[in-house]
Amino acid sequence: QVQLVESGGGLVQPGGSLRLSCAASGSIFSVVYMGWYRQAPGKERELVAVFTSGGSTNYADSVKDRFTISRDNAKNTVYLQMNSLKPEDTAVYYCTAKSLATRTWAYWGQGTQDTVSS
Repeated sequence: QVQLVESGGGLVQPGGSLRLSCAASGSIFSVVYMGWYRQAPGKERELVAVFTSGGSTNYADSVKDRFTISRDNAKNTVYLQMNSLKPEDTAVYYCTAKSLATRTWAYWGQGTQDTVSS
C-alpha cells in the first residue's frame, strides 16, 4: 500500500499564492508517477498537474502559467506551487499516485481544502 499525506492548504486572497506538499510512504516502488487533482463543490474531480513519462508534466489549461508541479525524489514528495490564485481555484486538492502495475491513479491522499476569497 501507498500512503499519501498532503499539507499546505488554507485560505488566501485572490492573487495570492499557496504551496502544497504531498509526502508518499509505504510501497513506493509500486508507484510510477505522482500528481494533483482537485474537486470543487458540485463539480467532478479534475486533473490539475501531473508528472508523466520521461519526467514530463501535464497541466490543466486553467492553471497553466500559474501553477507549477515539482518533486523531490529523495523525499518521495511532490509539490504544487500555486500563484495568482483565483476564486475559481477554490477546491479540495488531492495528491495522487499512479500504480506501476495497473497504470491507473490508484492511490489518493485525504485532500486539503484551498479557499481563495477576499
